[in-house]
Amino acid sequence: MSEKIDPTALSPATLALLLTNAGQRLITEEQVRIIAEAGNLLSMTDTINLVQYTAYVAGVTGEVSND
Repeated sequence: MSEKIDPTALSPATLALLLTNAGQRLITEEQVRIIAEAGNLLSMTDTINLVQYTAYVAGVTGEVSND
C-alpha cells in the first residue's frame, strides 16, 4: 500500500488491511464493518474515521477509563 491514506475516511477493506498489518492478526472487512455498524461509525460514503473507530473499540473492550 503505497498510496496516501486519509485516516478520517478509510474504506472498511483498507482499515481491515491496516489493522491486520499492525496487529499481525487477520482482521477481515466483514469484522470491521460489523463493528463500524454497531458503533454507527460508517459515513454516508461508506468510510470510517480511524480515530472514532479506535475510540469506539477501546470503549467497548473496556480499555478507556472514565476517571
